[in-house]
Amino acid sequence: MGAIVGKAFLVCLLVFTGAATQAESLYREDAYRPLTADNKAFRVGDTVTVQVLENSSASTNADTTTRRKNGISADVSLTRNPSIAAGVNVAGDFDGGGRTQRASRLLAQLSVVVTEILPNGDMKLAGEQILYVNEEQQKVNLQGRVRPQDISEGNVVLSTRLADARITYVGEGDLSERQRRSWWRNIMDWLGF
Repeated sequence: MGAIVGKAFLVCLLVFTGAATQAESLYREDAYRPLTADNKAFRVGDTVTVQVLENSSASTNADTTTRRKNGISADVSLTRNPSIAAGVNVAGDFDGGGRTQRASRLLAQLSVVVTEILPNGDMKLAGEQILYVNEEQQKVNLQGRVRPQDISEGNVVLSTRLADARITYVGEGDLSERQRRSWWRNIMDWLGF
C-alpha cells in the first residue's frame, strides 16, 4: 500500500511541476531560414562581403588677369620763374592663376557585419580590416547602409551600392610619415613664405 501511495505522490508531483513549466518551440521566427534560401545576410550579426571599387578625380583651373593704369599731370607756368611741371603716373599689373588636380583609386574587399536592421528593411553595415605590408599598417574602415536586394546570391555587395557610405583608408608607418609635410614647412606656409 505504501508503494502505491508513493507512486501516486510521484505522479501528482510530476503533473503539478509539469503544469508550471512552459514548453518552448524549437522554431525561432527571427532565425528561420528555409532550406532552399540563399546565404544572403538578413539579420544582425550576419556578415557581408563588400567589394570596394572607388574611383574619384577632380580638376580645377583658374586664371586671373588685372590691369590698372592711372595718370595725373600738371603744368604751371609763371612769368618771372621758369615753368614748373609735375607728373605722377601709377600703374599696376597682376597675373595669377592656379590649377589643382586630384585622382584617387581604392580597390579592396572586406567582410563587414550587419549592425542594425532599419524599419524599411535596409541593413546598416560596419567593419574594419587591418593589413600589414612591409611593416606598414594599412587600415580600411567601412560603414554604410544597403538594401537587401543589392546583395548578390553570393552574399557580396559593391561599395557603389552603399548609401551613406563612409570608407576610410589610412596607412601608418615610416613611409606614410615621410610623406607628411614637416612642421616647419607648415609654419612657413602659414607665414606666407
